[in-house]
Amino acid sequence: MGFGLAIEPQLWALLFTMVRVGAAFIAAPVFGAVAVPLPVRITLSGAIGILAMNAQNITAPSEVFALTTFVAVAGEALVGLAIGFVLQIAFAAPLVASELIGTSMGIGFAQAIDPVNGASSPAIGQFLSILLTLLFLSVDGHLILVDLIVRSYDAFPPGNWVAPERLRAIAFFGGYAFLAGLLLALPVGFLLLCLNLVVGMLSRSAPALNLFAVGLPASLAVGVVALIAAMPAMGDYMMVIVHEVLEMTAKLVFG
Repeated sequence: MGFGLAIEPQLWALLFTMVRVGAAFIAAPVFGAVAVPLPVRITLSGAIGILAMNAQNITAPSEVFALTTFVAVAGEALVGLAIGFVLQIAFAAPLVASELIGTSMGIGFAQAIDPVNGASSPAIGQFLSILLTLLFLSVDGHLILVDLIVRSYDAFPPGNWVAPERLRAIAFFGGYAFLAGLLLALPVGFLLLCLNLVVGMLSRSAPALNLFAVGLPASLAVGVVALIAAMPAMGDYMMVIVHEVLEMTAKLVFG
């Protein structure tokens, strides 16, 4: 009987801590991927929850079934979702860039199932998303995310909600996905725009010219060559995206 009473508060505190950690992992791009099995997510949430309990002073609500407890759990879930959603915004930039590039190249119809979110996305978008994920992992972004989740208990103790100005900052940061996607697609998109101008002038000078027989293969060839040539610059800008989103996540946590 004594052993059961001693372990029950610790188990409840762990489950309460796992709410914030699990919510952040659900919204985060790497941990929340569809390819990651649910038992793995639960195990990771439990492990990080134990780490947070040992590193921070986390006090769980005294009563399990109470209105204040449900409000506190909702607040913990909101904090975790806000942390993970900021990262998800930046990882939407390759999808925006792929839509611009794929439409200009004429392969916008080339869709495939994205293993990250389980939805259909352009093939170029999958390539850019995987590249951004590898760069994110190469700079230990996943470890920084775990560190921010653990340290978030200092800035947002259990029972405190995210301030409205920080939620407004997240909403304004949503425009960064379109800005980063446009800048990411700018080198390839500029060359394809120049090609379309050339093809348009050819069509005006030679109306009998079949644009579908000339323009589509030329757009595809120029797009592939432009992607190969612009890949170093795109990789450098992806590193900028990773640093920007990690900085924004730190600002969300620490203000």
